[in-house]
Amino acid sequence: MKVFWAEGYEGASIDQLARQTGMPRATLYQVYGDKQGLFLASVAHYADTRTARVGAALGPRGALHEDIAAFLAAVIDLATSEPDARGCLISCVLADAAGTNPQFRAELDRRFVALEQRIRARLEWDSVQTGDIAARAIVIASIARGLMLRARAGTGRDLLEQAAAEAVRMLARAPY
Repeated sequence: MKVFWAEGYEGASIDQLARQTGMPRATLYQVYGDKQGLFLASVAHYADTRTARVGAALGPRGALHEDIAAFLAAVIDLATSEPDARGCLISCVLADAAGTNPQFRAELDRRFVALEQRIRARLEWDSVQTGDIAARAIVIASIARGLMLRARAGTGRDLLEQAAAEAVRMLARAPY
């Protein structure tokens, strides 16, 4: 997972993946079929172990703006937690690899929809929400993905936190 996260799908060689997993190339192929199978297994592991914590930060625990702030803080924590693998395996690496690969595009859509549904559930829990909640969930998820991309590009944590705080202020002022 960390090799793909740091190097990207194309940049991760089978030899490098075999070294990092401690598995011979033949075993990798036997277990995962091919590099694509290993990558998709890595994405699933990442979602189960890393992004689950980000979704849990949405609560509900407090006021909506507090839960969104906690969510974006968790996004930034994830995006900056690995110095050699900044950003997000899904929002950055899978999105980049999805290009013309229909299986990767389908997986990317599935992962994006899952996050948007989790955000939507939090928005629906707040009884004062009106308007297009599904569209609002996409906007919030897009802010999170933008923070991930900026982290991948090398933006520092302080600036990411300032951007997240501004996003929360803008969302809090938005009419519901």
